[in-house]
Amino acid sequence: MTPVVFRPRLAAAALVALTALAACAPSSGHKDTPASADQTITFWHGWSQPSELKAINANIAAFEKLHPNIKVKAVSNVTDDKILQGVRTSSAPDVVSSFDTTKVGAFCGGALVDLNTYLKADKVDKDRVYVKSMSQYTSLDGNQCTLPLEADTFGLYYRTDLFAKAGIKSPPKTWSELQADAVKLTKQTSTGYAQLGFMPNFHGYENTAGHTMPQWGVTYFDSNGKPTMATDPAVKPYLQYMKGLQQALGGYRKLEAYRNTFGDEFSAQNAFEAGKVAMQLDGEWRTANLDQDGVKFGWATAPLPVPDNLADQYGRGWTSGTVIGIPAKSSHKPAAWELVKFLTTDTNALVTFANTIHNVPSTYEALAAPNLLADPKFQTFVKIAQDKNTVSPVPTADGDAYLTLIEQFSYKWEAGQVPDLQAGLEQLDQQIAASLKQAGR
Repeated sequence: MTPVVFRPRLAAAALVALTALAACAPSSGHKDTPASADQTITFWHGWSQPSELKAINANIAAFEKLHPNIKVKAVSNVTDDKILQGVRTSSAPDVVSSFDTTKVGAFCGGALVDLNTYLKADKVDKDRVYVKSMSQYTSLDGNQCTLPLEADTFGLYYRTDLFAKAGIKSPPKTWSELQADAVKLTKQTSTGYAQLGFMPNFHGYENTAGHTMPQWGVTYFDSNGKPTMATDPAVKPYLQYMKGLQQALGGYRKLEAYRNTFGDEFSAQNAFEAGKVAMQLDGEWRTANLDQDGVKFGWATAPLPVPDNLADQYGRGWTSGTVIGIPAKSSHKPAAWELVKFLTTDTNALVTFANTIHNVPSTYEALAAPNLLADPKFQTFVKIAQDKNTVSPVPTADGDAYLTLIEQFSYKWEAGQVPDLQAGLEQLDQQIAASLKQAGR
């Protein structure tokens, strides 16, 4: 098996425009090389699978053909932590891409340049070009320090053969329907499960609080950036539902013991692929894994359920993805911008890359392209990405600290270690606020 690892991804401007752009771009303490000059720029990225490298290198070759004076030195398999450290050094690369959108807050703190000037100079209307749900996680307080480059969107995978056998005619649209279906699809034994309808525990692969809580309309912060876990009316019902779902399926401890028998998420022993669960929250990349491994059962995809009071918003989801930007210490910002612009706006480049790595394209034009994967199982995620209610991670100055704190709280909650939910949520808000304060927010 060669798994597809998920990756939480125009014409040259006139010389006079580029010259003006270089003059008004953020200063890094030295003069930038004009885009028209012969030069080599360095591009750090994290893709490492053979198919991924073939696809990104093909796009780089297409860029170099359009810009024969610019050569791109690509460095692959660079971790997000190395990128965050490297962009602040004197030997920083010229372009970086990161799989971790929660790093955007740190990037926008001066590590990467604000791209608004470049976008305006080249008349790239980001609101019209980039998918709204993906554009949301690329800036902080108006600082457009990154742009989206393909995305991961999450939905529900379900066994059509088991649904038919259980007399279930369609995937659940609400969480109450999911619970009823999960109970019907579960076969408990004295020591565990012969089959589980759905794994609700928060350590279950992608089934984290950060991925499911947004379906309930949780926003995390108010308009002033103050944490609202204790006051948001959707938080308690969400947590209480998840605990109730666990109890309906055998209880936290029994479920946790079963979860510990699951294989690696990115292997053929994944619980859904191995037949251990009938439904599973997962990203669009799983469609490629299941096809590549030639599973023998029937399966399909659907949007994640919503709570009953948001039934009219069924189809929404959560998305995250790769971001790309230009380090402030780069000496080749105009040429670097040409590469960033090409990779994030060229429809053919976006579509061929998305088709290869099974990610969702990040521009409206690419989503509508006739050569984008037409498989209905993949198209589910394309539709989720475009839903008006789909959301993405909230960029903050402290990166993913607030989500980490929320997930740590969710582990304690499901394990019965939070005796007073309101008091626990108030303490959680205090912890999030302290983290933001420490980050200077």
